[in-house]
Amino acid sequence: MRRLASLPLLYMYPEILHAQQVVLLFKERGIKNIVISPGSRNAPLTIGFSENDYFNCYSIVDERCAAHVALGMAQQLQEPVAVLCTSGSALLNYYPAVTEAYYSEIPLIVLSADRPPHKIDIGDGQTIRQQGVYANHILYDTQLEMLLSIDNQESIATNERLINKAVNTAISQHGPVHINIPFEEPLYNKVEKPSLEVKVIDLLKNESSEIPDSFIEQWKSAQRKLVILATLNPPVFDNADLDILTSDPSVLVMSEVSSNVVHDKVIWGIDTLIAPIEKEDDQIKDLQPDLVITIGGMIVSKKIKQYLRRFETKVHYHVGKRRAYDTFFKLAGHIKVKPQKWVQQLPKDYIDSNYQDRWLSHFKNYLVKRQDYFAQMPWSDFKAFEHIFPSLPDNIVLQLGNSSTIRYAQLFQMNESHTVFSNRGTSGIDGSTSTAIGAAMASDRQVVFITGDLSFFYDSNALWNNYIPDNFKIIVINNSGGGIFRILPGHKETDEFQTYFETQHDLTAVHLCKMHGVNYQSVSEESAFAKACNLLFTSNKGPQLLEVFTPRQINDTVLLDYFKFLK
Repeated sequence: MRRLASLPLLYMYPEILHAQQVVLLFKERGIKNIVISPGSRNAPLTIGFSENDYFNCYSIVDERCAAHVALGMAQQLQEPVAVLCTSGSALLNYYPAVTEAYYSEIPLIVLSADRPPHKIDIGDGQTIRQQGVYANHILYDTQLEMLLSIDNQESIATNERLINKAVNTAISQHGPVHINIPFEEPLYNKVEKPSLEVKVIDLLKNESSEIPDSFIEQWKSAQRKLVILATLNPPVFDNADLDILTSDPSVLVMSEVSSNVVHDKVIWGIDTLIAPIEKEDDQIKDLQPDLVITIGGMIVSKKIKQYLRRFETKVHYHVGKRRAYDTFFKLAGHIKVKPQKWVQQLPKDYIDSNYQDRWLSHFKNYLVKRQDYFAQMPWSDFKAFEHIFPSLPDNIVLQLGNSSTIRYAQLFQMNESHTVFSNRGTSGIDGSTSTAIGAAMASDRQVVFITGDLSFFYDSNALWNNYIPDNFKIIVINNSGGGIFRILPGHKETDEFQTYFETQHDLTAVHLCKMHGVNYQSVSEESAFAKACNLLFTSNKGPQLLEVFTPRQINDTVLLDYFKFLK
């Protein structure tokens, strides 16, 4: 029997010329991952991407979830991921993820299909004003010209330039861009070969700046230098760099949980250090630095921000390519060199100082003392987190939800083998689960997501996803409401507080898990936690969710008493 020769793969392309341009240029630029929100007006691009096996296409129905999934993928891959939607309100549902990408500096490309310009504002359905809709939170926003003929060379060249600029901006400036693309019917026609060719416009390389002499002089003279390491993904320091930085006795290094820094001379519990003495001016004033250096993204700790504003930080520099914020109202400059290079070029003639030793000793004393508090701490959110972090397996990607989850995590030293992420750009609760799932879809490591109940239920459509890896794990801390609001000043036992602030509820994740095929178990007491946690991490027959029920009314007291105990 004669074997037939294998036929070459035949890709279909959209008939619409400017849709061909997008597909061809994305392929040339290596943008492989496309998250598609199903619709009709975006059919030309859906056809172009899904009919070509160069692209990895994912269909996510809920637009808000889809954009956060793309965000999570881009976060892990460190490269642009595109998210594609139809016209109208779909585009607006991408906005939370766009703002997160903007402030977290993650390359996200939004492709929105649109009606032709002459059909906007004439009363047709799903015709909103899409161009410039993200104006305050976008690095680049453009609209392509409609190509009705291959002879329109000027418009072809214009679109080529606009698409290339969008891609280059997302890559070089690390953030979101928006390409709005008007399409006229018919939308579904296909052709076997593209009708045009495309040209890549290369990315301009930015040269690194040098460390200014004025900074070097300030560094040499400062007796108390405070270095704060915030969101650093991927990590920028190795142990040798940290050894150099902490060898200077006048340098105190503080790290946040998302900095992915673990070192024996780095204070990882900022709130544990500050909270017990924050109202004791005679004690905490000695922590005041002469010079503050920030490296990384947004700072989680409200206490360190309030402290440095309260005592009027003298001089603040930001180091690295990430955006510089005047967080303490004393930003003197942005040193745009790689943090590793910055460390290696610091002066080696150290000034005599006990700044580092004093506060490291202070911190270590707190760590010893807190063991007595842990021993008598009742079952609560804090006690649950005390059990959770040591129980996590090695070498995972750890995704942390916002609000209370990330703040509790700040009170524990992270496992050095973990890589920690959290949506700390806008710090909202929306999209945390979707982002974690997107990260799991793009990562070759196991992803574990820890979140609170309100954040989880708010983003429950995240589970409406056919691409969740079997080894994905979710831990939901369910305290029946927004427990973090109980920590804030106010009358907590009123109907107003419980309804409009705490948002008390009796929801559980069990039915959501059943509907979406996620394996479910729950635990509501300390004695049963170890067994439940072991089952969570040993079973990989589909995604797993562990719901941890904690008391609603004591969590604030347990946490605040912790800080009082350390005094």
